[in-house]
Order: sequence, then structure tokens, then C-alpha cells
Amino acid sequence: MGLRRVPTPLDEYPIHQTPMPMDRVAGSDRNFYDRCYFNAHDRSGEVFLVTGLGVYPNLGVIDAYAAARYGDRVWSVRFSDALGERSLEQRVGGYQIEVVEPLQRLDLGCASPDGSLDFDLHWTGTFPAAQEEPHLMLSGGRPILDASRFSQAGSWSGRLRVGEKEFAVTGDRWAGIRDRSWGIRPVGEPEPPGRAAAEGSVPGFWWVYAPLQFGSCALIVILQENPDGYRTLNDARRVWPDGRVEQLGWPRLDISYRPGTRHPESARIHLTDTGGASLTVELETVTSLPLHVGAGYSGDPDWSHGRWMGREWSSTAVYDLNEPAVAGRIPYGVTDHLARAKLNGEEGWGMFEHASMGRHDPTGFQDWASVSP
Repeated sequence: MGLRRVPTPLDEYPIHQTPMPMDRVAGSDRNFYDRCYFNAHDRSGEVFLVTGLGVYPNLGVIDAYAAARYGDRVWSVRFSDALGERSLEQRVGGYQIEVVEPLQRLDLGCASPDGSLDFDLHWTGTFPAAQEEPHLMLSGGRPILDASRFSQAGSWSGRLRVGEKEFAVTGDRWAGIRDRSWGIRPVGEPEPPGRAAAEGSVPGFWWVYAPLQFGSCALIVILQENPDGYRTLNDARRVWPDGRVEQLGWPRLDISYRPGTRHPESARIHLTDTGGASLTVELETVTSLPLHVGAGYSGDPDWSHGRWMGREWSSTAVYDLNEPAVAGRIPYGVTDHLARAKLNGEEGWGMFEHASMGRHDPTGFQDWASVSP
């Protein structure tokens, strides 16, 4: 089989990056993806929603998910289908995203099969979107993550239903963070483990992603470190309302974990602006949602992004975070924490996404069983 006999709608636009039509990505890596993420909250911690949609051209799959924490339970809905021709439409099953004004206004809709998690939400960016530093991770000599991402702080309006609870979403109270990333990362069915699994056991993984918004500015702090503390990704920047982006030096981070766990209860981030002045961000986590409990991120045993589930597939579930089988796997994945923040006294909100698994010398964790004293 060669190229399609007819072009796709995207080929009508002057956006080509390779000699191939837009239906083809530049490489043949099965793990190529193009995905978006959103979260929404009412600044109280009563409810916390994460949701997104992904396209996997070399797997021929499109899927979407939504997961909302209310109390100690997470309601989840997932949709998956065969990917048709690539176009500007972002729709799968009862889920859709419409770009009303690029990089500023979007509409999201979700109708779950059983009515357990539904929404009609409208996003407005409160600060300009900012491009983040490229993210690269290797397994041996092979890139397993090689991606670009932009992020943005914004507000929400519309309606949200979680279980039997209805929420009126208004822009004066509801806020959130969104991002879009694309490139290479593990998706779909697991690949053969091979030599990397046999000889390259991973001693640990440590990650922080903290996009925050205040009245005067938005902050983005991204840190990834090896078990010995060597930093492999360092990105700290301030986004001003007029679109200026200021780098904020080499962040120093202090995390206070709940005793007997690796659950971050608070954190302090020390930054330096371009003039050499110190900036201090104080964070307090309010509620959290493990991305591998209902949202399909790495470690979710029920469903994962890009996996072929058949045509017109959907599923819903409710997870009790106190149930032992669920609670026991929460520490072994990435968790999004809703965070109340202060920047040199100015109050704000945002996300403190964190993973601390295995050894991490700077925080004193010696192995996978280590917890805070």
C-alpha cells in the first residue's frame, strides 16, 4: 500500500513539515502522539477534573478521557475509536473539543454513556500560551520520550456533572491549566521488554511539573532528576499578560511529605528573576488525582492512551481511593495535586504534578520502599 488516493482536509493549509501529505507523520515510530490535557477546579478542592484527547497516527487510534475527583471517589469515562483521516476535528464517541480561537478559547463537551460524568465547558486563556523546553528521555540509546509542549493558564465557564452532583461553572471562580504536547512517548500496547528490562532496571523516577497562575503573572516550573539528583530537565519561567516570557534561573525545591508516605503536603520553590532578585513560591496541596487511576496514564491497569480497544469503544468506572487495591498503587505513578500558591505574598492557584518513585538522594529516599519519616 502507498499513499492515500486523495488528500486530507489538512493538506489544504500551508502547514506541511515534510514532503509527505498531512495524513503521514515524519517518522514511523509507533509511539508518535499528539495529545492535549486540561484540568478544572473551583478553587476550593471540592471537585477536581482532568481531561484530554489524543491522536496516535501510527497506531491508527484516537481516544479521550475524563476523570473527576469528588470527595474520595474518582468518576472516569474513556472513549476510543479507529482514527480516520486526519483533520481539524477533535471528536471521539461522546467527547469533542472545538477550537473557537486558537491559543485563547476552546469548547469541550463530554457525554458519558451512563450520565455519570458529563460536561459542557468553555475555556478562556487568562495568560498567553508558552512553549516549554523540549523533553527527552532515553532507554539505553533509544529515545522513549522526545516531545514538545505548550501550556496555558485560564478560566472556565459552563456546566459539570459528577455522579449526582451538578456544578455551575463560572469564570470568576473556576480556573485551570491546559497543555498540548506532541512527539514520541510510550503509548498503546506494551512493547517487548527486551534488553532494557533485562539489564537496565530503573532505580527511581523523580518529576515536578508546576504551572501556576496569579493575578500578575503565570509561572511554569518543570524539574526532572536522576536518582543521584542530577537534573535532566530544568525549565522555570514567568509569563506576563503581554506575552513576555522571563526565565527564572535554577529552581531550588523543598517538599514536605506527609509522614509515612511520599504525598506532598506543601512545597517551597526558590527562583531568581533576570535582575537577580529572589522569588519564593509557597505551595499547599488541597486535593489530588492520580493520573493512573481512571485517566489512562502510565501504570493504569484498566486502560491506557493509544491502546486499540476496537471501534466505537467506551467505558465508565468509579474508583474509591480508600479501597486497598486502589490506594496501594497510587504511590507508583504521577499524581496531579491541586495547589494553593503564594508568590512573594500574592495568592494564586495551579497544579503541582509530582512523582517520586524509587531512589532519590536529595530527599533521602533510598529505594522503592522508602517513605518520609
